[in-house]
Amino acid sequence: MTRDDFVLRREESLKLLEGFRLIDDDFMTVFFKDNIPCTELVLRIVLDMPDLVVEEVHTQVHLSNMPEDRAVRLDVVARDGEGRLINIEVQRTDKGAGSRRARFNSSMLDASLLQKGQGFDRLPETYVIFITERDFFGKGLPVYKIERCILDLNALFDDGAHILYVNGSYRDDTPVGRLMHDFFCARSEDMHYGILAKKMEYYKKTNEGSGNMCKAMEDLMRRRDLKTARELMAMGKFTLEEATNFFNLSLEEVRQLKKEMAP
Repeated sequence: MTRDDFVLRREESLKLLEGFRLIDDDFMTVFFKDNIPCTELVLRIVLDMPDLVVEEVHTQVHLSNMPEDRAVRLDVVARDGEGRLINIEVQRTDKGAGSRRARFNSSMLDASLLQKGQGFDRLPETYVIFITERDFFGKGLPVYKIERCILDLNALFDDGAHILYVNGSYRDDTPVGRLMHDFFCARSEDMHYGILAKKMEYYKKTNEGSGNMCKAMEDLMRRRDLKTARELMAMGKFTLEEATNFFNLSLEEVRQLKKEMAP
């Protein structure tokens, strides 16, 4: 890549960066990476737990039981001081937020928590939170809470697994309404919550922050390109040579694909 190519690519990345919001998952996963204060704010509001303390946050968490099974990559996974494990996903389309998807995410969290020989009573509480662009259930509520229940007893099953849908279109002067406003802001000065605005300003208005964000998002998109190349090759629609040319793969990426595709 020449210097002119690099400058042009950087200018294009910065232009795209201007329009990104927290509801955009690539931007959101970089924004919340290792970001305990902002994650804590979101969870305290959504879960209505003002004293919740986040101890660790990870993004783009890959979970898989067996190589041949379907894996999942979770946007954000946090652990709080009580040991609760919490997955946050943002979804621009209803298709990505279906009930079976929520069930799968919840089950994959559980499968990752116990080691061989550990009792099931060691399973902590888990939360799967979908923040959706539209009102997924169409009933006007800010948050929809899903729990398993015993129908004949009209009582909770209380298995420790919780699923929540946050209505991204909800707006009012409540904590959830203000938070959803902020998730759709492209400018820090339009946001209600100072802690979110400060981080947004860092990523969009400082050389260090914008450089880190552009690099991280380019890495994310490159990983997706490689995943697509791998899937197309597995289906027999691309040869390695075709994938190399189409996705402009480096020698190291070609070697990695060969290794992964080897029987």
